[in-house]
Amino acid sequence: MAKVGIVMGSDSDLPIMSKAADMLEKFGIDYEMTIISAHRMPDIFFDYAKTAKDKGFQVIIAGAGGAAHLPGMCAAIFPLPVIGVPIHSKALSGVDSLYSIVSMPSGIPVATVAIDGAANAGILAAKMIAISDEAVYEKIVAYKDELKDGVVAKKEKIENIGYKAYMEQMK
Repeated sequence: MAKVGIVMGSDSDLPIMSKAADMLEKFGIDYEMTIISAHRMPDIFFDYAKTAKDKGFQVIIAGAGGAAHLPGMCAAIFPLPVIGVPIHSKALSGVDSLYSIVSMPSGIPVATVAIDGAANAGILAAKMIAISDEAVYEKIVAYKDELKDGVVAKKEKIENIGYKAYMEQMK
């Protein structure tokens, strides 16, 4: 049974939102991904959010651009955590989406990540699930160690070859 629902308003959001799915897969968390426009198909959207807990969802990750109503509407209906991913838009570079998602009224919170920050949304969802799932917790600890090891390796390389040679290798 899927523990996380990933929903977006358009297939153009898929390249960004797939990064959330990639992180959930890394942590061994089942998810369901779908496209539902809150504006163009409100009846289907309402059913999705209303039945999400029955499907086993513990968290919903909702990506949206422009007016970005999808995450807030999920939070208004789904009683468990919702993570909003503002999607970069042509008109205002995603700032409109960001402001829309973080401007929810009191009582309807949406955890919000950076513009196009779906990978962090996946990590945040995993951390929420890890509160009660020791196996996911252990995978998050291992992932944090991987991040640390990567930075340490880069630090040591810069110290060994110098920053100019390191920068040349980055090109």
